[in-house]
Amino acid sequence: MFSLFWVALASATLLPGGSEVWLARLWCLGEPALGLWLVATTGNTLGSMINVAMGRYARKFQDRRWFPASPTSLARAERWYHRFGEYSLLISWAPIIGDPLTVLAGVFKLPWWRALLWIVVAKGARYALVLALAHQWLAPLCS
Repeated sequence: MFSLFWVALASATLLPGGSEVWLARLWCLGEPALGLWLVATTGNTLGSMINVAMGRYARKFQDRRWFPASPTSLARAERWYHRFGEYSLLISWAPIIGDPLTVLAGVFKLPWWRALLWIVVAKGARYALVLALAHQWLAPLCS
């Protein structure tokens, strides 16, 4: 189960990963669902909070030439973020767009506790759904 924590953490950062498959595999091997859910949610949330921290740190370099976003695109992102704001973190579980959303939460200095709240809700719901689907679809194959 310890490996699930690291796979989930890496999956939440900008590194590629597939924690859902690992979670379903461990469930199929007989690991308790609640423990798997807690470990996966914790690891994935921590990975997303690393993204938030990276976003906060990166903003300090916005005046540098090598900064990946121009002032115009950063202003556009800030307008979008303030429009949808912290609620956008409810889709932080989604592939491709989820990780950048957590980075933006850091760039635009969403308070830590609010970022954590929305990310835990999103990640916990995703892993609960994965476990429910594993129970429904994989149970006959795991026996």
